[in-house]
Amino acid sequence: MNCVICKTGSTASGRATVTLERGNTVVVVKGVPAQVCEDCGEYYLNEAVAARVYSQGEAAVARHAEVEVLRYAA
Repeated sequence: MNCVICKTGSTASGRATVTLERGNTVVVVKGVPAQVCEDCGEYYLNEAVAARVYSQGEAAVARHAEVEVLRYAA
């Protein structure tokens, strides 16, 4: 897949760090499987992975976490 951000790079399977923010909560999820652009580093998540990451973010908001750093776990 070609990167839609830089338009020159190709993507390859890799891992990304995803940062989510809502209100007073910041969640950082490390080691998320993604397609990563070899030129600019932009990442793309598939639907199942994105749903899992968003679920982890929602759980942190529900706990009223201010900052939370997690490792991705399928």
